[in-house]
Amino acid sequence: MGRIFEKRKHKIFARMDRLGKAFTRIGKEIAIAVKAGGPDPDSNAKLRTIIKNAKGANMPKANIEAAIKRASEKGSANYEEMVYEGIGPAGIGIVVETATDNPNRTVANVRAIFTRNEVTLGKSGSLDFVFERKGVFKLKNEVPNVEELEFELIDFGCEEFMFDEEEGLIIFYTAFADFGQMNKAIEERNLPLVSAELERIPNNFVDVDEATAEKIFAVVEKLEADDDVQQVFHNMK
Repeated sequence: MGRIFEKRKHKIFARMDRLGKAFTRIGKEIAIAVKAGGPDPDSNAKLRTIIKNAKGANMPKANIEAAIKRASEKGSANYEEMVYEGIGPAGIGIVVETATDNPNRTVANVRAIFTRNEVTLGKSGSLDFVFERKGVFKLKNEVPNVEELEFELIDFGCEEFMFDEEEGLIIFYTAFADFGQMNKAIEERNLPLVSAELERIPNNFVDVDEATAEKIFAVVEKLEADDDVQQVFHNMK
């Protein structure tokens, strides 16, 4: 009985940790959007999208409102978005997106994690040929005519329309340049948006052995545990 309880407790704490990290990431995104376009979601399209993402991640309304209020106050933190790139074992490309109020601290932390885990820090843009930045949209699969919707959204840049039956989602991609117009098209049609995010999609994947995979998973886990890190991408298959 004791072991079962410990396992359940571990799962609960792990889930809470993931939620806490997700809420911290969204909170920084809110802060950046408010600083750039103001606290009113009606006039700030980027903030509107982030709020929808926050709701899709089950972030409480009170937390969202508190994050907007904090970002609107004088003396609130100014977050700078920084990207770091590295080459890991077996030539695996790793891209780290951060949002920080102290770039010196962030680069030192990322460099230290890279160095300790056999990853070489590269120059900005050195992995542009490995990853393509795309918009990733997720809708609840509650659309009356999915085929008609797909054809309609092609005009706004829809690519790779697919389904996640387990989660009940419709997922599709757009080019980076089409992200804004797709967001607008979804909003105008009042579609059941769960999330709309920019991600770095690998152009090619690298097969690795189990030992190398463990090394990559370890460095990704350490990077994601850093408070300044927003997202980590790699091209390991």
